[in-house]
Amino acid sequence: MTRRQAPGELSVRAAAQRYLRRRRADATEASVKSWKYRLKLFVEWCDGIGLDSVDELRGYDIDEYYELRSANVAPATLEGEMWTLRMFAEYLEQIDAVEEGLSDSVRIPDINPEDRADETQLSTPAAMRLIEYYRSSDDDRASRAHAFLELAWFTGARQSGLRALDVRDLNARVDEGEQSWVEFRHRPDTDTPLKNNRRGERPVGIPDEVARVVTEYVRENRFDTRDDHGRKPLIASAKGRPTENTVRVWSYGATQPCVAGGCPHDKDPDNCEWTQYAHLSKCPSSRSPHPIRTGSITWQLNQGIPPEVVAERVDATVKTIENHYDWASQEDRWRRYRDRMEQRQDYVDQLTKNGDSEHERN
Repeated sequence: MTRRQAPGELSVRAAAQRYLRRRRADATEASVKSWKYRLKLFVEWCDGIGLDSVDELRGYDIDEYYELRSANVAPATLEGEMWTLRMFAEYLEQIDAVEEGLSDSVRIPDINPEDRADETQLSTPAAMRLIEYYRSSDDDRASRAHAFLELAWFTGARQSGLRALDVRDLNARVDEGEQSWVEFRHRPDTDTPLKNNRRGERPVGIPDEVARVVTEYVRENRFDTRDDHGRKPLIASAKGRPTENTVRVWSYGATQPCVAGGCPHDKDPDNCEWTQYAHLSKCPSSRSPHPIRTGSITWQLNQGIPPEVVAERVDATVKTIENHYDWASQEDRWRRYRDRMEQRQDYVDQLTKNGDSEHERN
């Protein structure tokens, strides 16, 4: 009879693969993909020091790995890697593959919220300058780049959400004098899942001019194509639905400052290699979808939209927005706080009334 392998005899690589298989049932594919990459680094490190099985793992090994990674990555990156490693260690404890308490030795760095924030956001002045140019341009109005930027900025959606939009998800009601919106739908069976699955489904209102631009794009400039599942992507390529990498390239092209005239890097746009399709990302001022999302969220908050409303629009929690997306200046933050304080004056008055009534009764 073949002896059954003890849990502790699993190699670190095999244990990591087993852990990821278990997590697929309760996590999104994007999350599993991220954990897989982080654990891959740890597995390779264990292989390099000759650690053959998980029962050899000790707190000292975890601490040594922490020291190595902390010297090579940003604090926010280290935080994410250590949280993943702790969850992996907890799983190993659950299946009795390691000593109880190993997960407690995984140190999570205590970092400032500023260290988590993304400073490479598309700034509001840069976004407004580009949008104003596109809207008034005879050549580029309602182009694919224009429609993409309008949707990305005014919804604050993730790249995956923008890619997932179909023509049917655009609900333009300008001619009817009603609110226009786009619908974000989770359709994993046809290759467009949302990050938070069904929980990420939502309608997001858009201003009238955004609805006009996107409608004009669909009518005049959108490639009349379908994807491999017969669906009509809203932001379409000549071959159908773009890949995520293609969406990133489009984003870089749409946000280059020279699109609206003038180069902050003293380059001649006619001879600049950064304007070539294969090199669009090299322009220091061009932005991928994530920094557009970051800039949009900051802008929406600065416009006075309550954090809980912005969170619902962009499919995130208020805490996540505060820690990872909101990169407002201190002046803007204080202005927001003052505005909210003034909006809540009625509550303060109510507190006074209640206090006076209680005093009178006594």
